[in-house]
Amino acid sequence: MKLTFSPTSPFARKVRIAAIELGLIDKIELVPTTVSPTTPNPAYSHDINPLRKLPALIVDENLVIVDSYNITEYLDELAGGKLLPKSGVARWKAKSEHTIIQGMTEAMLLCRYETFLRPKEFVWQGWYDDQWDRAWQGFAHFEERAEALNGPLDITQIALTCALGYADFRFPDCGWRKAFPKLDAFHERMLQLESVKVSKPPQA
Repeated sequence: MKLTFSPTSPFARKVRIAAIELGLIDKIELVPTTVSPTTPNPAYSHDINPLRKLPALIVDENLVIVDSYNITEYLDELAGGKLLPKSGVARWKAKSEHTIIQGMTEAMLLCRYETFLRPKEFVWQGWYDDQWDRAWQGFAHFEERAEALNGPLDITQIALTCALGYADFRFPDCGWRKAFPKLDAFHERMLQLESVKVSKPPQA
């Protein structure tokens, strides 16, 4: 299998952590890939994902899996189901929690694009503030439910770790650690995992 990724992508990081924890990382070739708004990548669009998003898991010539959740679910199934409940309310709860975290991370990514890629004279501050509030409210949501993060490693913990790590990486002065001490403690605990350590984005 081949995984298209960037070391700065929180979505690709999620898959890498999952693959390590599931014992599958040695079966995956990491393929560094660059995708960016306003920069076409015709080969990637045609052969891998027309949306030009990372990551994608190339299983074989007949199967390319896109979206970090779908890839993680696929790997979890290969490994016998360790990160996702198999059925019932617990599975739907995990899927919904992941969707919230995915939205939080996407909101932060849009904030990054707004301030880093958009010309300064065209920056829409109100839109930026709205996107940031979505991420911030998401952190508050999980701060209130932090006790649920103490169980066996699962997709929610991995995805939230990547969201918090992205906040550290791209918005180091945002103050989430002070605002959400329970999430800070959770993140520090997760940083003890080798899979989390080795997948940290490079420091500027």
